[in-house]
Amino acid sequence: MKRTARAATALAVTVALAAAGTVTSLASTDNNADNLTTWAVAPQTKVAPQTPEQDEYNKTHGRPLPAPELLQPTLDAGLGKYRARPKNSLRGDYECAASDVLADLSQKWIKEFEKKYPKVHISVNPPYAGSLGALELIKGKLDCVFVSRELKPTDIQGFHDAFGYDPLSIPISGGSYRHFGFLDSVGFMVNKKNPVDKLTLDQLDAVLSTTHNRGGKAATTWGDLGATGDWADKPVHIVGLQPWNGFEEFVRQRVLDHNGKRGEWRPGAADGTTPADPAVHWEKTVFNLSKAVSGDPYAIGYTGMAYVDSAVKVISLSDHAGGPAYAPTYENVASAAYPLSRVTYLNVNKRPGKQLDPVMEELIRFILSKQGQQVVSGQQIFLPLRSGQTRNSLDALDSAP
Repeated sequence: MKRTARAATALAVTVALAAAGTVTSLASTDNNADNLTTWAVAPQTKVAPQTPEQDEYNKTHGRPLPAPELLQPTLDAGLGKYRARPKNSLRGDYECAASDVLADLSQKWIKEFEKKYPKVHISVNPPYAGSLGALELIKGKLDCVFVSRELKPTDIQGFHDAFGYDPLSIPISGGSYRHFGFLDSVGFMVNKKNPVDKLTLDQLDAVLSTTHNRGGKAATTWGDLGATGDWADKPVHIVGLQPWNGFEEFVRQRVLDHNGKRGEWRPGAADGTTPADPAVHWEKTVFNLSKAVSGDPYAIGYTGMAYVDSAVKVISLSDHAGGPAYAPTYENVASAAYPLSRVTYLNVNKRPGKQLDPVMEELIRFILSKQGQQVVSGQQIFLPLRSGQTRNSLDALDSAP
């Protein structure tokens, strides 16, 4: 692989950090370089599905927190400071719900919020499961739901059927970097022999979808994705997750959906009317995706960074051709520069044309402030939002019909 002197220096530093057990990107990285150095990360310790006993414990107590990453991001200096209303101006009892992985963080936020408004009481009680909370929100039994992923399309449709409009979903924190079960970032991986080291979201849409909402034509060979020589005519084999799945929905929304149009996958299994695409392999769970890619020289797949437990190449991604390409390193995910960094959500019922309940609105504004994101930083599992992200969330709150 050709490397500039700067890239060679960056690689040497990265290797040294890897030897010490820490891998991070460098602020001086040239994300526009013609050739990107392949960043090497030792495979993660293999993880296993939660047992029924663990699931029941998590629903009652919240999922136990993992050990934090050694490195922790600094708060964005551009985050706005929360300016509280008079402490007795808000009052009332509210009932909310949370995913098992957000039970701890949601209660920490609420504890700090109630200090500012002592006549407000917000409970977040078990069972802790975002899917159950979303259903209770549809039934009108909850004031808010903290969910560590995008809502299921069926949840949104169920809410719309009940109320005639969609729930208001506001991003309130980053996901984790690579913590198993805690909304880890998503990476695209290829076989370690594959010469491709970066792709655009436009190219991914061209190879993964039938809809091609980003405007490209179908890509079926590695030559279509930029490979040359012996690789140019080799077929692209797709490894993904059978819908519906949280990872699958996230990748669909970030890559296949575009300009308000929902993207559709190339079919990985017969659905009764559409024959399966022989180039597509769907797994039912995320646990074996990196293993499948490591065993197929022509494969491309996606997985959570906590599940990269086989020797594969995790590639860099850019939005469009000519744009900067970012690898899913800790720094790029924490700074939200990496395109497939994830976020958690607070979901509320806001009737169009009506003001959102003032306590719920102030809770959201507090969470999106410097003080609220400091709570995230103090927990050391999820990543605090950057100021641009909080502005987008506040804009979504302020512009909601």
